[in-house]
Amino acid sequence: MADKQVMLIALDDSEHSYYALEWTLNQFFSHPSDANFKLIIIHAKIPPTSALGLAGPATNEILPIVTADLKETAERVMANAKESCNKRSVTAQYEIIEGDARNVMCDAVEKYHASVLVVGSHGYGAFKRAVLGSVSDYCSHHAHCSVMIVKKPKQKP
Repeated sequence: MADKQVMLIALDDSEHSYYALEWTLNQFFSHPSDANFKLIIIHAKIPPTSALGLAGPATNEILPIVTADLKETAERVMANAKESCNKRSVTAQYEIIEGDARNVMCDAVEKYHASVLVVGSHGYGAFKRAVLGSVSDYCSHHAHCSVMIVKKPKQKP
């Protein structure tokens, strides 16, 4: 039997990202034994110095706090992913990689020879996307695989 194709899911600590994970598990892993993909869940942990930016003289005092907070967030994200996968008896590989999410995801596609990269959409408009940058937009143009952007449906009033 041939090896399964690799599906990567980019996961951050947002409701959009968790929705993309749940949606993907429901659509592609509803019967885990029949799944056509090997699942790898990646969390890009930003470097503490990037989170601080130009903090000034107090950087040395703040750095350990920021580092611990980023580590705690990464562990929480992965714990939530494991819980979602375990509820459905889905086997996955989990990895936390430090760096800018755009580069981390594109590099992971190459590292794992992924066929599909799944990312959640935050639903930013053109202006916000231009100012903040968009991981999904970047990956759709630079990842060497198919990129599936999962949008969370808007709540009707």
